[in-house]
Amino acid sequence: MILQKGGSPIATNKRLCLASASPRRLALLAQLGIVPDTILPAHIDETPKPRELPAQLAARLAHEKAAHIAGQMRDAPDMLVLGADTVVSVGRRILPKTETPAAARECLSLLSGRGHRVSTGVSLFADGACLAERVVTSRVRMKTLDIHDIETYLASGEWQGKAGGYAIQGKAARFVSRIVGSYSAIVGLPVFETAAMLAGVGYMVTEDGERNGS
Repeated sequence: MILQKGGSPIATNKRLCLASASPRRLALLAQLGIVPDTILPAHIDETPKPRELPAQLAARLAHEKAAHIAGQMRDAPDMLVLGADTVVSVGRRILPKTETPAAARECLSLLSGRGHRVSTGVSLFADGACLAERVVTSRVRMKTLDIHDIETYLASGEWQGKAGGYAIQGKAARFVSRIVGSYSAIVGLPVFETAAMLAGVGYMVTEDGERNGS
């Protein structure tokens, strides 16, 4: 058991399931001293709804991913389920999570020399109910990319499965001239907001990385 700054003890026997197989989200949780007890990616339909805005899509998918996995955890009421989703957009246009070089090339060509937005939704469930949700939207500007920039990046393979066709924490960092907002949210999980959500339900870690109540 540890003490909050106010001095009152917080005890929890909650465990954590991450509804994502993303190594980036695992690494960001590790910055908080958190290692999920379970990793169970949610496979859901991520198709945007008609007239759905990018931030709305990020929020909905995070909610649906957490809800989907929470539905499988009904026999484990002490399990928290954390879902997240990241959406890259230019205006109202939602860019795909690229699966082919052609799709990644199209995204990078569109992002070249202009600004775009990255929205990441986070949803926390327990015992089948949503406890907290957040959406963090950041602005990113890329330099003008020439053919060599794009083709070299495509050859790296980093674009595979990435929203908007790039990973800011990787080789694409050299393309980014400006960020306004949360870098960790652009990577895939807003660390500040996630820590606050978990702390709000009594899930905390000590300085040596041990979960409170474990």
